Amino acid sequence: MAETAPGAPKILTFGCRLNVFESEVMRGLAGAGNGRATIIVNTCAVTAEAERQARQAIRKARRADPDARIVVTGCAAQVSPDRFAAMPEVDHVLGNAEKLRAESWLALESSPRVAVGDVFARPPGTPGPDAIPSDAAALDPATPILADFGTRTRAFVQVQNGCDHRCTFCIIPYGRGPSRSLPVGAVAAQVRALVESGYREVVLTGVDLTAYGPDLPGQPTLGQMVRRVLAQVPELARLRLSSIDVAEVDADLMRLIAEEPRLMPHLHLSLQAGDDLTLKRMKRRHTRAQAIAFCESVRRLRPDVAFGADLIAGFPTETEAMFDATLRLVEDCGLVYLHVFPFSARASTPAARMPQLPVALRRERAARLRASGEAALARYLRALVGVEQSVLVETVGDGSASGRGETYAPVRLAALARQGEIRRVRATSVRDGELLAEAA
Repeated sequence: MAETAPGAPKILTFGCRLNVFESEVMRGLAGAGNGRATIIVNTCAVTAEAERQARQAIRKARRADPDARIVVTGCAAQVSPDRFAAMPEVDHVLGNAEKLRAESWLALESSPRVAVGDVFARPPGTPGPDAIPSDAAALDPATPILADFGTRTRAFVQVQNGCDHRCTFCIIPYGRGPSRSLPVGAVAAQVRALVESGYREVVLTGVDLTAYGPDLPGQPTLGQMVRRVLAQVPELARLRLSSIDVAEVDADLMRLIAEEPRLMPHLHLSLQAGDDLTLKRMKRRHTRAQAIAFCESVRRLRPDVAFGADLIAGFPTETEAMFDATLRLVEDCGLVYLHVFPFSARASTPAARMPQLPVALRRERAARLRASGEAALARYLRALVGVEQSVLVETVGDGSASGRGETYAPVRLAALARQGEIRRVRATSVRDGELLAEAA
């Protein structure tokens, strides 16, 4: 997290990279808090545990600073505003649209305690997808917002928001609304501004990133947008993508993976499961075979690619054989960075009405998946010993520096380096989950 300037709001961020981006936007919008200490809790609604952690953080923040103004926002606040409004520690609740509007922060004291709009609402007389208001001003090309990432060397740009799909376990569409995209020109302008500010790496992020474009004139695909951004901002050293859906990847993006060295060989996949019946009950749009084929195709195009994935353990009706298919997917797809979630029933979703597995079994299976992921990552890091790679230096101190390689492998350099510098190094060994490296 970026350092908090004196008088600036303190922000507690839960959840995805999109929330990280939006927290930095709020840091700028909320300013110095009109002389009153402000704590912003940017919540996540993916799991019940994420909401529990947010409520715990709110209570802890109130105990630590009884006089601070606590503002709760984010997806959990959008979906369940009354639950957070009922907490005596909370002063204000803002929805996902409201949190990114300057006027919400300028008029906070005189506004209703709960300001949470309908993310699916359309202005009267303006039907169609273009009329749906964004829940991020950054998706309005007339008012682009650049987040101030402080001392970070990697910046996020929100290029898409919302989701038109209805996976049976997911409540996020109800917190984010329908899918909409930031025009290519506005994306390029934001990336250019970040590069001019000194950032060497930019991550394009969204709720359903590979759904980018159908709502825009000409219906550009994600791959077409990325190609144009890289062409219009030749000074950008490194570009990454956040989570992508294997069912939506377009041909242009595949060509870029093969041909564009500035597009980092690291893809995080929204897979969720490795069993076809489970995927069907989740209402996912890919099969196990399609996921494996995608990884094989990408690896042929870019042999150095590294894959990460989101996986759910203990989905309703999941048998041991079904879980084993997900467990085997780690090896079959060559996954090395896992985000594992024990299934969490979200109210009003179809999966919440399916036969549930015992919580202890969900947690046990999640632990087994995580252990498999940790073993895969350890093997992957060992395989990188002796390999040259370029590392973006992110932190400096204690006689060494650390950062991430092209494939997102954590690397510690034996010598000092400047923050934001890209160093060519060779890994010499692995220690405590990091590659140790020296100048190549």
